[in-house]
Amino acid sequence: MKQKIRFEKNIKEGKLIILESSEVDPGIVMPLLEEEYSLDGVIKASAEGFNAFKQFVRRKSFFPTAEVCMKLFTGTVEFFKNETDQIVIIECDDADAFPKEEKFILEEEDVELDQILEEDGETSEDEIKEIDEGEGSLRYSPEDISEHEN
Repeated sequence: MKQKIRFEKNIKEGKLIILESSEVDPGIVMPLLEEEYSLDGVIKASAEGFNAFKQFVRRKSFFPTAEVCMKLFTGTVEFFKNETDQIVIIECDDADAFPKEEKFILEEEDVELDQILEEDGETSEDEIKEIDEGEGSLRYSPEDISEHEN
């Protein structure tokens, strides 16, 4: 899910407004939440570093993952240092958080399996006798008396 997190400074009121919106369908963006923060508090937390920023920004209704917090922090450090900037938008994609799949490479040893699969699947009588004569085979004789009969 693609997300846009917008930081807006309201210097007159001393507030920072965070607006989170998400792409619910390709091309359709839906607002999810709006949170207000003390502008001075966020600027101070940002200056102290990532952990202070993360603790200050996270709330019950807005709780980004550590990875998203890091992206928000790095994307807003200069924004909070510069008083003239009023708005910054950080884009995130949840798919980036998932591990990437490894590319499958066919090795020479795997070719034997292909040859086995190409065989007709029929078993000759000689092969069946060879299997039956193996040491670990179970044998049944009509004289065997079992305690458990069906």
